[in-house]
Amino acid sequence: MYSTYLNHRNHIQKIFTQIFFLLIFLIANFIFSAKIFAQGDLLVIPRRVVFEGTKKTQELNLANTGKDTSTYIISFIQIRMNANGKFENITVPDSGQYFADPYIRCYPRKVTLAPNEAQTVKLQVVKSNSLLPGEYRSHLYFRAVPKEKGLLGSPELPQQDSTISVKLTPIFGITVPVILHVGNLSSQVNLSDLSLHQENNGTVLKMTFNRSGNMSVYGDLTVNHISNTGVVTPVGYVRGIAIYSPSSLRNFNVGLKRKDNIDYRSGKLSVIYKTQLPKTAEIAKAELIL
Repeated sequence: MYSTYLNHRNHIQKIFTQIFFLLIFLIANFIFSAKIFAQGDLLVIPRRVVFEGTKKTQELNLANTGKDTSTYIISFIQIRMNANGKFENITVPDSGQYFADPYIRCYPRKVTLAPNEAQTVKLQVVKSNSLLPGEYRSHLYFRAVPKEKGLLGSPELPQQDSTISVKLTPIFGITVPVILHVGNLSSQVNLSDLSLHQENNGTVLKMTFNRSGNMSVYGDLTVNHISNTGVVTPVGYVRGIAIYSPSSLRNFNVGLKRKDNIDYRSGKLSVIYKTQLPKTAEIAKAELIL
């Protein structure tokens, strides 16, 4: 009788836990959409993990928003960011780059989620006492396992057709940077080469991020148009722009809003790059006179 009560209680607790996680996803998606990373039917919170100071453990929350049960294999991969912000998989670190995965324990490494089910993945820093000062970075990769259909009930191929049939199954994956900071690190950023262009899809502001120092930077970009009479109008906003160490620059384009009261031939554009966590702070600022 008591065991039945315990099983019933555990079942209720599991249901409430799933509902709790899903509510977190919905609320965060509404208020803090920059912290959510989604692809396919998998949602991940947060979209990046940073270990600093004495923090040794952190959690990632996963949720399946699809209609089918899905399985994900979790592993570490290494990534290089080029000057255009594109990712390239690597196996050997670049000069000044250090991989974090030898010092990060992740569990579990395989997750199966039913529809509307959520689960926590834990990350723990290990073997870090002898690390030299610097930034250590690897990327956690969530790879969806393709569903395999059984042979029973499968339609037979036409015997008269001698052509070869190939079926491509897309494999969805999400990468989340995991960064370990050791020692006193710092970075500086300035914005250069600002220029305005008229393209087929509208007005585009081009710029270059120039990073120096021994750590990556991550922040949001805001563009305001300031008229000759001092009227300030928000015309562009991009969340979550990263420049990963050891890369020293990143070229970036921002599409600007079309508004009847905005004349991109006069006034100026004010560009502000700032971080939101752990607190809002301006990283770089620049202006373009029109």
